[in-house]
Amino acid sequence: MDFIFKDQAFKFETLRTAGFAGDAGADIGEVLVTSALIPEGDEEAWTAAWKATAERTAKRGEDSLQAGDPVSAREAFLRASSYYRTAEFYRRQDPVNDPLVLELSRLSKDYMVKAGGLLDGPFREVSIPYEGGHIPGYLFLVDDSGEPRPTVIYTNGFDSTREEGYWVIGAAALRRGYNFLAYDGPGQGWMIREEKMPYRPDWENVLGPVVDYAMGVPEIDNSKIVHFGYSLGGYLVARYAANDHRSAAIVCNDGLLTFYASYPPIPAPTLRLVEDGKDTEAIPLLEDLAANDTNARWGLQNGVWVNGVANFAEYVRSTRDYTLTTDDIHRIQTPVLILEGENDKVFAGQSNKLAEELKAPHTHVLMRAADGAGEHCHEGAMFQLHQTIFNFLAETLR
Repeated sequence: MDFIFKDQAFKFETLRTAGFAGDAGADIGEVLVTSALIPEGDEEAWTAAWKATAERTAKRGEDSLQAGDPVSAREAFLRASSYYRTAEFYRRQDPVNDPLVLELSRLSKDYMVKAGGLLDGPFREVSIPYEGGHIPGYLFLVDDSGEPRPTVIYTNGFDSTREEGYWVIGAAALRRGYNFLAYDGPGQGWMIREEKMPYRPDWENVLGPVVDYAMGVPEIDNSKIVHFGYSLGGYLVARYAANDHRSAAIVCNDGLLTFYASYPPIPAPTLRLVEDGKDTEAIPLLEDLAANDTNARWGLQNGVWVNGVANFAEYVRSTRDYTLTTDDIHRIQTPVLILEGENDKVFAGQSNKLAEELKAPHTHVLMRAADGAGEHCHEGAMFQLHQTIFNFLAETLR
């Protein structure tokens, strides 16, 4: 889908942010004027423009709060949180030592917390016990009645944060009477930025403790816990469901069998060098790929960081671990909704293969380009995405 930029990466990320407008994650006019300030492929300009828009939006929220208008304040704080996330996105050249990574991600968190405190239903930050430490999360409740309700647990993808989960699925869940729990696991959000904790493929050991926590919350109906996996999260929740059968349904947005060498796609000759361990030959080729393509550069740089490896070749090899075996798929017992974007070139063809292997009840939905829903994770078509998911859940949980 063409949207503002010619650069494929900038085009997609702008669509991603704009698509959250329905739940106060953006205002289209703000997206347009911000994008107009950014030259094609200029990552520094991207950060500066989105940071400035986030700052202005946050100030509007503070003004509304002072004026006694908490609804406008909440909406502005939500947009500010989203814009700070967008501003931070391309800071990947040296994220460990880049002060803007922490500054912008902390501001995204701060304004989500401010907005959460102004929601109609209860909101709280939560700390989930995890291997001697904790996983940070947000718990959004429908109301303060104390009634146990079905609950959506959101799992991030390769590049998302628990803050983003609110616009992806959280607000839609709350409108339909579901509680919402979002968390940052290893390699994600707060955990990679603040705790320096990289990804791990055995996600049952991450999501298991999250479910343990959720089952101790009186307002959560333990028989109606649903997992939503965003992008790479589609693999993560499926991996969890292969090993833990306590949940009522999982949603793979989108279906994924393996993350190996898929983001970014690696040319076959270069991949053979990586697989053969010929890093002195492979790394310059990967560096050339990164130098000439925004999407490849971002994917390789982000991968080195979140997977906790030393170089591009090690990152590509490490993605092999994020693969569902046939045995994994056959062990899934939970009903599964597998989504697929018609234009998705990252996970192309994987949803069909997953559906063919599953023995558990499942529904496979191809989201169509003609409806504007064909992009990866159906960015820009959030209402269609929500309708598809919650129709499935209404049938499955009934």
